[in-house]
Amino acid sequence: MAGVQTAVALREQGFTGTVTLIGAEPHQPYDRPPLSKAVLLGKAEDSAFDVDFEALGIELRLGCAALGVRPGAHVLDTEAGPVPYDVLVLATGAEPIRLPGAEGVPGVHRLRTLDDAERLRPVLARRNAVVVVGAGWIGAEFATAAREAGCAVTVVEAADRPLAGALPAEVAAPMAAWYADAGAELRTRARVERVEPGTVVLDDGTRLPADAVVVGIGARPATAWLAGSGVTLGEHGEVAADAHLRTSVPDVYAVGDCASFPSGRYGERLMIHHWDNALQGPRTVAANIVGAATGEAPAVYDPVPYFWSEQFGRFVQYAGHHASADTTVWRGDADGPAWTVCWLRNGRLVALLAVGRPRDLTQGGRLIEAGAVMDPRLLADPARPLKAATAG
Repeated sequence: MAGVQTAVALREQGFTGTVTLIGAEPHQPYDRPPLSKAVLLGKAEDSAFDVDFEALGIELRLGCAALGVRPGAHVLDTEAGPVPYDVLVLATGAEPIRLPGAEGVPGVHRLRTLDDAERLRPVLARRNAVVVVGAGWIGAEFATAAREAGCAVTVVEAADRPLAGALPAEVAAPMAAWYADAGAELRTRARVERVEPGTVVLDDGTRLPADAVVVGIGARPATAWLAGSGVTLGEHGEVAADAHLRTSVPDVYAVGDCASFPSGRYGERLMIHHWDNALQGPRTVAANIVGAATGEAPAVYDPVPYFWSEQFGRFVQYAGHHASADTTVWRGDADGPAWTVCWLRNGRLVALLAVGRPRDLTQGGRLIEAGAVMDPRLLADPARPLKAATAG
């Protein structure tokens, strides 16, 4: 996503030089969100981007993995040989974290690529018994699709709740009931000891029958190939870009899941593994590449993060970043079909999670962008529009 959008944005912003898009996968560039939905359920064959690369003058080199960068020589090393560059954009994304001891066991799957989705599609079609390891965003989305297909689904989560790494306990806790409502079994505080053919063995000795095992325990930036390049990596192995999405070496930018950037809005470095970041970041990168040639001041990348998830019949949206919030305000009953959680810092709205309340998300995103000060009493009234809950 980030690579394609960077190439397209360069052309949209008037770049006339050569643009080459290099990717390790052999498929036409594709969008990932449909993999856990329409593609997985057989409602679509693929999710290729509707982009005429030839008409845009973008050269595709598919099935060609990057092996390393030599910044001093301005060369990218690939499986097909060295590729010289004037400007290089790193958009290698993230790769799934592997479940220790599960590699090579028949029936163990991940869901990150088109090939992964195609391997899983017949599993769902056979209505097999499926064990999902990890109750994060991807685990919940896969469990949703598997239940829709008629599979028996058990979700195993090491933490005490779903989405433990993403949301505070009081916000994630109500989501646990969604699994049972959908006919899926959620086992929390459960760790996988090992995976055997047809069985997942938990650390308490429980044996779960599993025609298929889907591992969704997170992803890490795909940056191992940059070792020795001089490109500075952050604490999570991501490319540590600056506020303009430039890396530590000249003429190299980084964007999307593989990179982090300093947010002036939130006062910390952010690494965002979500679709909207891979859409917005490339526009800044393209503007800075085009602007560098004309001497323009570089653009700063400091978005209000946004993502969404469709799970168990609910549309979940999130905007902002709640880590430093000092106040939490609920709008609506978490046991109901639609509710919102708002996070404030010094009275200003910094983040919100909306379940089935898209208007809250739309208005909240604008209020976060504007740094609006909110009245918590008015904000707690779910019948009042968010934009009418500002202070003063």
